[in-house]
Amino acid sequence: MKRIGVLTTGGDCSGLNTAIWHIMRGAHLRGWRVFGILDGTDGLVSSPVRFIELNDDILPIEYTHIAGSFLRNGHAGALNFETAAHTGSLVAFNKKLYSSIRELKLDAVILIGGNGSLSLAWANREIYRDVQLVCIPKTIDMDIPLTDRTIGFDTAVEQLTKYCDQLMLTARSHHRWFVVQSMGRDCGALALNAGLAAGASAILIPEIKFNTDALIKHIKNSPNDYGIIMVAEGITIRGHSGKPADMVSRALTAARIPNRTAFPEHLQRSGDTTASDRLLATAMADTALNAIENNETYVMTALQNGVVKTVSLAEFANAGECINDPNIPKLFTSNAYVSENDPLLEIAHDMGVYIGEVK
Repeated sequence: MKRIGVLTTGGDCSGLNTAIWHIMRGAHLRGWRVFGILDGTDGLVSSPVRFIELNDDILPIEYTHIAGSFLRNGHAGALNFETAAHTGSLVAFNKKLYSSIRELKLDAVILIGGNGSLSLAWANREIYRDVQLVCIPKTIDMDIPLTDRTIGFDTAVEQLTKYCDQLMLTARSHHRWFVVQSMGRDCGALALNAGLAAGASAILIPEIKFNTDALIKHIKNSPNDYGIIMVAEGITIRGHSGKPADMVSRALTAARIPNRTAFPEHLQRSGDTTASDRLLATAMADTALNAIENNETYVMTALQNGVVKTVSLAEFANAGECINDPNIPKLFTSNAYVSENDPLLEIAHDMGVYIGEVK
């Protein structure tokens, strides 16, 4: 009988509980036991290790659509890779992770995380040398290479779109523009998808250079005197500092364009999981269990051309743009961005949306 450990790490999002439940259900059908590790790596380095054995009484199916992680993702101030690196205790931290996995007598670990978590898992893969390691990609940022979708992205797009739908009503009532700042870090996928879905008049993302004067001209020439200007949190404006939405708002105000800023913040990481995210989480859970059954290790589940499969973590690490992590010395994260060939860019341009100085 296999013993499977499952943990969620990094930022939370919708779809995590769906994945956890289907891992539990699929494992039980195979006659395996599943242990949920609480608070991610925080729980593994605790003494004693914080974990629960999962069953239908603890995690019933009617809870699987809610946002967040039933297992929790960790807490501020805990000993984790970042704090261990800054305090010079990374070696001891890794040894504790390794010994905790052995203490639980696990045969496999399913790690559900973002590109930082997956990059850490690969960089510190010796921790998992005695078990099978299978990763499942989740993030609202859609910045993980080799997969066409990540768990949580579609729900975040839905949440942000609905948020803008409500703002559009008050924008019309007051003849006003709303500058909405999306999450997404240095990737503009969330802003692009939600902005186009919400009917934004302009969408500014880090991947495409934009001109503030051109933006102002576009807004002044708009057939409406209200609307949404979607701004990804990763954009910058030369010579200006502060939150991106505030910087854009100041430029609009200077041009005498009535506007307000809006920050949906963590609302984007909440909300009932959409059907598409539930299906993706289910398929990825099934693929992860099949990978364990087939004795695969150091792999990640990925959606490619409509099919969920596994790819090696080595391939993931080399596929994206590798960037130094600002919080963990010597860690390189593998990042994906909005491609210049993304069809949504052409659609937005054809629909009269200002998306920057595109060719």
